[in-house]
This record gives sequence, structure tokens and C-alpha cells, in this order.
Amino acid sequence: MYTTLTRIIPIVLFCMAVSCKPTATPETTNAQVPWLTDLIQQLEKEAPANPPAKIYSYTYNGQQVYYLTSRCCDIPSKLFDNDGNQLCEPDGGITGRGDGRCADFFEKRTNETIIWEDKRES
Repeated sequence: MYTTLTRIIPIVLFCMAVSCKPTATPETTNAQVPWLTDLIQQLEKEAPANPPAKIYSYTYNGQQVYYLTSRCCDIPSKLFDNDGNQLCEPDGGITGRGDGRCADFFEKRTNETIIWEDKRES
């Protein structure tokens, strides 16, 4: 039995390793969505935010979207379509609920992938 397990375990581990779905990296995503490179470069020129700025991709209402987190407090977050057009501000602002144009974003979003995170100290 010990011999059988020592043969099966490496095969199972190999199968698990090759079946893992790779996470999107900023490099591959930016190559597919060039305007993100410009946005990230712009954010890196600004002072670091607290909490740090992040960009996520999601599926929302059947389309690929990109969510830029709020920089702080009353500053709204931004949601962009695949072409870089701003769709709405899902949260933030005086009420904390954004501009109301995509009030269901947090309930309907799926397939979260982190695209970029500002790792600089604020």
C-alpha cells in the first residue's frame, strides 16, 4: 500500500498543479487593455493614497469592467468599461453611495481579479 501511495500522490499533485487557472497579471491585462497602462502611470505619479489605490477587474452586467478604489473618505471610486469609459462611481462621495448610476454593482459583480495595487508607502 505504501508503494501505491508513493506513486499516486505525485500524480495527483501534478494534476492539481496543471489544472490551476493562472491569475491575470498586470502585464497581460495591460497588453489587452492599453488604457490601463496610462491610468496606472498617472496614479504612480500622484502621491500614494491611504488606503492604497487598487484596480480590480470584474464581470458586471455581462461586460468586463475595471474598478478603481476610492482614494479616501468622500472621494468616489470609479468604474470603467473595457474601452476606458467611466460608467459610474459605485461608492464614495458625500453619501458614501457614489453617484447612483450603478447602485447594484457590489451585488452583481463577479470574477474579481486584482489588476494593480499601489505598494508605495503613504
